[in-house]
Amino acid sequence: MKTTVIGLILFIAGMQLSFAQTSVADEEIIKLSKDKWEWMAEKNVDTLSKLFHEKAVFVHMGGAWGTEREIEVIKSGGIWYKKADIHEVSVNIVDNTAILLNRIDLLAVVGGNEVTNPFMVTEVYVKQGDSWKLTALSFTRLLSPQRPQ
Repeated sequence: MKTTVIGLILFIAGMQLSFAQTSVADEEIIKLSKDKWEWMAEKNVDTLSKLFHEKAVFVHMGGAWGTEREIEVIKSGGIWYKKADIHEVSVNIVDNTAILLNRIDLLAVVGGNEVTNPFMVTEVYVKQGDSWKLTALSFTRLLSPQRPQ
């Protein structure tokens, strides 16, 4: 009986620790995503180059390309991600892969024109060693802005 009670306590403690680790990982990805939006606004290509996986893909309204082109687009100002107003965030972690969804209103300068568009943005991160690498960033334009309730 004593062994069963101790086993049950250890099992419950282990489950709580497991949930805490998941929550910590979720928060780590959410913060990394938020920081990424700031680095993109600041055109901080040195930091972004460390975050973006060399084989990452970036899907925009005007096309899709790889890491090298995305860095060049940000550096040159071809797309200036001025400000991302984040309204909703969700994270799903499967093994060493994190899938983050952001519902945002993005203020950007594209081709010299300032535009604001509502997007659902999908970000995929893969854990390599102790760090997360962005492997995919995809923008899906929403039909209309959806303001927080």
